[in-house]
Amino acid sequence: MKFVLKCAALGAILACATPLFAQQAGKAAAAPAAAGPLAGQTVRIAFMDPLSGPFANVGQNQLKSWQFAAEHFSGAKNPAGIKFEVVGFDNKGSPQESLNTLKAAADQGFRYITQGNGSGAGLAIEDAVQKYNERNPGKELIYFNYAAVDPAMTNEKCDYWHFRLDADTTMKMAALTAFMKDQPKVNKVFLLNQNYSHGQQVAKFFKEDIARNRPDVKIVGEDLVPIGQVKDFSPYVAKIKQSGADTIVSGNWGTDLTLLVKALNDSGLKIPMYTYYAGVTGTPTALAAGGDSEVYVVAYGHANHTGELGQMGADFKKKFNDDYYTYATYNGINLLGAAMAKAKSTDPVKVAKALEGLSVKSFAGDVTMRASDHQLQQTMFITKWQKADKKYPYSVENTGYTFVPIKQMDPYVSSTPTSCQMKRPASAS
Repeated sequence: MKFVLKCAALGAILACATPLFAQQAGKAAAAPAAAGPLAGQTVRIAFMDPLSGPFANVGQNQLKSWQFAAEHFSGAKNPAGIKFEVVGFDNKGSPQESLNTLKAAADQGFRYITQGNGSGAGLAIEDAVQKYNERNPGKELIYFNYAAVDPAMTNEKCDYWHFRLDADTTMKMAALTAFMKDQPKVNKVFLLNQNYSHGQQVAKFFKEDIARNRPDVKIVGEDLVPIGQVKDFSPYVAKIKQSGADTIVSGNWGTDLTLLVKALNDSGLKIPMYTYYAGVTGTPTALAAGGDSEVYVVAYGHANHTGELGQMGADFKKKFNDDYYTYATYNGINLLGAAMAKAKSTDPVKVAKALEGLSVKSFAGDVTMRASDHQLQQTMFITKWQKADKKYPYSVENTGYTFVPIKQMDPYVSSTPTSCQMKRPASAS
């Protein structure tokens, strides 16, 4: 919650027959030499997610995150020597609008796409990219999915041109329930999720995984809410109270989690909540308004990394007064740079082949793009909401609170099997 190339400086690789392209290509050719076999070339990535509407605050943060990571790792900072640029397209979170933005990006010469907010939009893009590539040999697109976590995208609906940077719902749930099985306070769970593929999958896989890990745990209530439409969550909180639940599990994100937290604050209900996206824009501020709360997040990173990622977070906050939390941007740009260096090309056909099975060093060990389904394998964390302190000083959304890592799990812990039967195009051979 993670692409397409525009008419930029891809010279012989892209044929964008416009004066602007020729001018840009000439500039790129004249650029000073940098480290890497492709120094002087520019790769442009089309970001398509909500930049207006109820989830605009999340989309705007993540566009800035992609642009920030692209700038950070450009030129000599990646093994290919590529300069990366990211351009935003507003898909309004809609599958249909995503098809329009995809067409617009392709028409403008983009060859790399990224999207993440909403698996409905993600599935539409995945299918459209596959069909576009079949119809347009020599102009192929690659879709980097940084946050759409429906397992179908790397299972029964997997596609060669789709690469997922986030951990899917099954992976996160495997990690979350592995942690929850050792939490004796978890006995009666209320499931509250958004009524679309992601929310439905969270509920489904929680039931399956908790039954294996803690068969004594009871599901005492369950609700699915229309995504982005509920303004008052107090009726849902009343249901949670009435159910006698001692734990909430929610895959909600954006305003649908922020407003849930506000309703919990207003009701005075203080029970542990296990989430996927409590660190996403707006929700930490709502959590802090309620004082100390027992809230957990399962994710592939956390707010208090040190080293290069920690410095990037500090620089991002200084520049934008905002939090850098979409670390898929870090892995995504690194993987692209490494794949392009390996392929010695920015051609998506060659880059897709180079991405398969590729491993790069990340902020928590190596990450590997599994060849069988194009699902990134990576370390997972359970983090807990608490006041910032000397050991964990990062103040999320300037609240004085933070998410601290309380459990780290190696990639094999959450590496779930895949049913993907990958159909590789003839160009990939």
